[in-house]
Amino acid sequence: MQRKMFPRMLAASTVLSLLLALTLAAPYARAEQAEATQSAAEDPTKTQAQLTELPLEELRTFVEVFDHIRTVYVNPITDSELLENAIIGMLHELDPHSSFLNQDDFEELKVGTQGEFGGLGIEIDLEDGYIRVITPIDDTPAAKAGIEAGDLIIKIDGKPVKGMKLHEGIDMMRGEIGTDIILTIIRNQTENIDITITRGVIEIQSVRSEILDPGYAYIRIAQFQAHTTRDLLATLDKLNPADNPLKGIVLDLRNNPGGLLSAAVGVVDAFISEGMIVYTSGRVESAKKEFSATKDTPAADTPLVVLINGGSASASEIVSGSLQDHQRAVVMGTRSFGKGSVQTILPLGPEKAVKLTTALYYTPAGRSIQAQGIEPDIKVERANVKNIDKEFIPYREEDLNRHLENQDTNDRGTNTQSKPAEKPSRLSNRSPKTEKNPKTLVERDFQLYEALNLLKGIHILSALKKDPYIATPSQQLPKPEKIQ
Repeated sequence: MQRKMFPRMLAASTVLSLLLALTLAAPYARAEQAEATQSAAEDPTKTQAQLTELPLEELRTFVEVFDHIRTVYVNPITDSELLENAIIGMLHELDPHSSFLNQDDFEELKVGTQGEFGGLGIEIDLEDGYIRVITPIDDTPAAKAGIEAGDLIIKIDGKPVKGMKLHEGIDMMRGEIGTDIILTIIRNQTENIDITITRGVIEIQSVRSEILDPGYAYIRIAQFQAHTTRDLLATLDKLNPADNPLKGIVLDLRNNPGGLLSAAVGVVDAFISEGMIVYTSGRVESAKKEFSATKDTPAADTPLVVLINGGSASASEIVSGSLQDHQRAVVMGTRSFGKGSVQTILPLGPEKAVKLTTALYYTPAGRSIQAQGIEPDIKVERANVKNIDKEFIPYREEDLNRHLENQDTNDRGTNTQSKPAEKPSRLSNRSPKTEKNPKTLVERDFQLYEALNLLKGIHILSALKKDPYIATPSQQLPKPEKIQ
């Protein structure tokens, strides 16, 4: 009886499947037609109809499996659930970044690009069946709790995540604001740590800045959002006025998971005044785009160091790679994540969408970022550095009895050295570890400390090329006597 009913089921389901296939194919119908025409020109033995026809045999197999699940699976399941699972499965097998977005996922994506959403504040993906942290987002509950890029989440509230789908892990980590969640992580392949995080509203400040030293600015971009370019331009306008330009800028893209391509283009455009910024290439013509700089460049000549690490992905890699190709910045840190693919959001009505990989990014020099990342010009690992110089004051020549006085003179024969201030006791400069003695920059962030020192060196060398007898940070170099 069941075999007699099957042909009718098959016919109805085949129509359903064909409608599904045609619906999904609709956004690319024109692109496929153009591609088929090109392929037919390359291979005259194939007609356009042959190149664009649907695989009916595979569709029959799909419908047969669909019918088996619907009729004999141990638990009842609706047709809509089965079809949605089929879509999820198709996209999941393509690459790690193509996915089906249900209503909650779609809303989260739209809100996330605007800079505010609920949750823990981490970017994640799947690795060997576990959930891997791409990066914690600045000033979020996850970052404050000590989550780090590269952590593998193996349990959520004590439940193993091995074999979970990514959206299942995301659903478990969501919850009411103010409630706690315990993530069990593996760090550095050895440590097994339980970290308690209190869920909260995530409001990302895309751009923040501070002055590290007089003339040297630090600009941190946490994520590339709709307002990132605007915020960066406002920051540069404030920190880098035309009448008092900066000596150097550190642009920190560490642990920046990426975001909007338009924001990445805008950031690069703030530092270069001409040339290509990035281009994309894919199968269809609409995926092939080029983005170039404009002449409106507020920081075209300011020396620039870009900091990256393994948590710098996608748009961060576009920025660092483009500035590196233009020889506009020194890239420092460690190799970036290597996500060089473009995802296009294809809405399926007002509540659902498909996120589909449609192209690859390339830097101006033609380098693909995908699975390669950006190699820094100067490799600087994270390090815990202890400042030992402040522990004691060493003996110097001036401390010895009967030392000769300094006789440095300028071109008029007068001593240029001021009398040194009275030195404190050699034991008085010890710094007990209390809250009144905060960590120095080298102790807090060794990579940033190295970037600042590099900028200072660039500034000194640049100034010396203009005038070898300029004032250095330590002294005024006397001009030599003119030889007769």
